[in-house]
Amino acid sequence: MIRAGVSTTVPSLNPLRLGTEQARATDAERLRWAVVVPTLGRPSLQVLLRSLAEQRHLPDEVVVVDDRPGHGRVLDVDLPVLDAVNGRQRPHVRVLIGGGMGPAHARNVGWQATRSPWVVFVDDDVVLPSGWSEAVLGDLTTAAADVGGVQARIDVPLPTDRRPTDWERGTAGLETAAWATAEMAYRREALVEVGGFDERFPRAYREDADLALRVRRAGFELTRGRRHVTHPVRPSSTWASVAQQRGNRDDALMRQLHGTAWRSDARCPSGRLRWHAPTAAAGVTALVAGVSGHRRTAAVAAAAWAALTAEFALRRIAPGPRVPREVARMVATSVAIPPYAVVQRLLGAVAHRRQPRWTWPVKAVLLDRDGTLVEDVPYNGDPARVRPVAGAAEAVRRAREAGLKLGVVTNQSGIARGLLTRAQADSVNARVDELLGPFDTWQVCPHGPDDGCGCRKPLPGMVSAAVEQLGVAPHEVVVIGDIGADVDAARAAGARGVLVPNDRTLPAEVQRARRVASTLSEAIDLVLGGAR
Repeated sequence: MIRAGVSTTVPSLNPLRLGTEQARATDAERLRWAVVVPTLGRPSLQVLLRSLAEQRHLPDEVVVVDDRPGHGRVLDVDLPVLDAVNGRQRPHVRVLIGGGMGPAHARNVGWQATRSPWVVFVDDDVVLPSGWSEAVLGDLTTAAADVGGVQARIDVPLPTDRRPTDWERGTAGLETAAWATAEMAYRREALVEVGGFDERFPRAYREDADLALRVRRAGFELTRGRRHVTHPVRPSSTWASVAQQRGNRDDALMRQLHGTAWRSDARCPSGRLRWHAPTAAAGVTALVAGVSGHRRTAAVAAAAWAALTAEFALRRIAPGPRVPREVARMVATSVAIPPYAVVQRLLGAVAHRRQPRWTWPVKAVLLDRDGTLVEDVPYNGDPARVRPVAGAAEAVRRAREAGLKLGVVTNQSGIARGLLTRAQADSVNARVDELLGPFDTWQVCPHGPDDGCGCRKPLPGMVSAAVEQLGVAPHEVVVIGDIGADVDAARAAGARGVLVPNDRTLPAEVQRARRVASTLSEAIDLVLGGAR
């Protein structure tokens, strides 16, 4: 809690029809969910999509994000594998361009293009077993309100006729990894609250751990569900384990963002950098001493380097198949990994030494009128009684000068109750515009609580209408108000909310709000902190 692409579309997707045999099935029928798949166009993508199409229950939305670098054309998804299954329509699939900016960016592109309350992220090399969709619905419908994410259980099939290779053992680590987005569902509200994935993580490494830390620190719980997926081991090159050491740059960013205890907080096992550093140091010392003629120092350093390198190689060789090709690969890469890992860590420490927290840019602010912008005069129809709250003019001016679009969203049930006319309400709004505006959009709900409209807060109608009129995305909007209905409307529309309590704000509303400011000015400070 905080205090002070381009797309192509293929035909529509069946809504969930799970029957009414039991209460859970009914809840699941109401659940809306999306699947987002970042991909580099590997052949395994079609295997994944086929396994998805064969599920009994289909998501409301499927978004594939083509993240191949340098590709201006959208990935050609082989649609025949998505043909009708058991008489159902084929899924609705959108293919978006990620631009080769990495999986964090690709996942952001994907979830921001959806509107479902839950987003299930699935990697393109995962296979969904029969019954997966039922298990997903079971995990999500039973998730408590404070659960922001539910992780799948990942099964990595290993050879049964021999010992696994080093690469295979590394992939098998996904089975115990915490919060791996190879298959993990996140509540949209949690993604919006923390700004989604930090796009400064360019690799499929640590971006999921970073997101999990920020979601948990925002007050959400993360759990492990009952569903299972299969993650086959991809083919690898000889030097794949060396290339993986680029992840040490991301470790430096994790340390900068989350402190020295980030590994334990994120449930990440400790790495071998503490051994790689002396190994690399011994190797460099041996080379320098040898070139400068210090033979004894060179000999001692070389012996230390050889011992540390041999220990590392043997540690990797022992559990493996021990065939000549694997042994040769382990020896060669064990020589290369320590210096490369250390260099990558040093480069990361330099590059990320002053990184701020990640937040998604704010482009627009929507403000409640009565009690937030102006003093609350019940059912006011008299412009002469309009009085801005303390500091409102300055706060609005700062937001406007920062380039933010501004709007007002206000419930005016007095119109429905016959206590004032729409013309009187409009005259009051014009006075607010005169004193604090001009505002870029005005959204007024004239209905009463029992009228069944979709615009009255806490429903999202006015926020969604303002978002469309302003030409921004919901996650780029912050709604500021003084009661729970204001922040609830923001949440329902996919926007962020800030509560500025006053005398009529209920204690429970303050407790429930994730962002609270004591004044409108402080609320704008929070907003400007995310405007970039």
